[in-house]
Amino acid sequence: MQNQMGSGISLIGVGAATPPAALDNGQMERLVDTSDDWIKTRTGIRERRIAGADSTLTGLGTAAARNALEMAGVSAADLDLIILATSTPDDLFGSAAAIQGQLGASQAVSFDLTAACSGFLFGLVTAAQYIRTGVYKRVLLIGADVLSRWVDWSDRRTCILFGDGAGAVVLEASEQDQLLGFEMRSNGAGNCVLNLNYQSEEKELLPGINVSQGGYQTISMNGKEVYKFAVRKVPEVIEKAMFYSDIAANDVDWLVLHQANLRIVEAAAQRLKFPLDKCLVNLERHGNTSAASIPLVLNEAVRDGRIQPGHVIAASGFGAGLSWGAAGFRWGKG
Repeated sequence: MQNQMGSGISLIGVGAATPPAALDNGQMERLVDTSDDWIKTRTGIRERRIAGADSTLTGLGTAAARNALEMAGVSAADLDLIILATSTPDDLFGSAAAIQGQLGASQAVSFDLTAACSGFLFGLVTAAQYIRTGVYKRVLLIGADVLSRWVDWSDRRTCILFGDGAGAVVLEASEQDQLLGFEMRSNGAGNCVLNLNYQSEEKELLPGINVSQGGYQTISMNGKEVYKFAVRKVPEVIEKAMFYSDIAANDVDWLVLHQANLRIVEAAAQRLKFPLDKCLVNLERHGNTSAASIPLVLNEAVRDGRIQPGHVIAASGFGAGLSWGAAGFRWGKG
């Protein structure tokens, strides 16, 4: 969709944080029956960052947020809203408020948004609506996940894929709208192919009165179905977002996909006739970090100078739900 409102948004700062410990494919060989060559060939991943027992999602999100605020030149006290896109909060009631407290963002309202690997993209669109309607002027959007908490480390189909991290962007009201267009989709009929389900145990409180108590299982995934879904739907939704953005493929400076699998990136680029050297990829060092993956890539590319002010970026998130979406935006102030 295109902006139908009068005001616009700019993305003016980005930051990231990852745990210090890295788990490479050679070490994975000691955990499960796999090999460095097998993992690299099928996923493109070489290592992933793993949060230790003393690490928290709140801590990672706060560190990424501070980096983004510093780049943007914005004080935490000037924030109006904080959105935390995550599926792995420290507190089931949400962790956005804890980050708000650590930042000292006393004027900001905060809440969690859960859309799995689409979370950052959905959060970007959500944040934009608050700015476009004139309700808020400055929004901090954080994408963060600690999936290592919920991985079955004996399941070689999934444990090789996931890593931990956080990324953040600062959005600000501007005269020229830098969010050019977007499209978001979901299909609950495919919900069963990627899950982190609650497992209940029945407990009798009184005769005839029972409650369900339990915990969450580990991640389960039908990799083949997720791959087929992604290579089919991601190019479609990017094309739709570019249509709403009124841009063609040759107008796009960088393609940024959720970092799930290198083969998905390559397949999407091929279908879109987009050169691979214009696809920003860092999953070889981070693996699939869910809602953190897109801002982690943006942070690296902005800070090393590849992304320059005014560059047009086509971004897409996709994952559990099933959910997927895409957006076209320009980096920097409008």
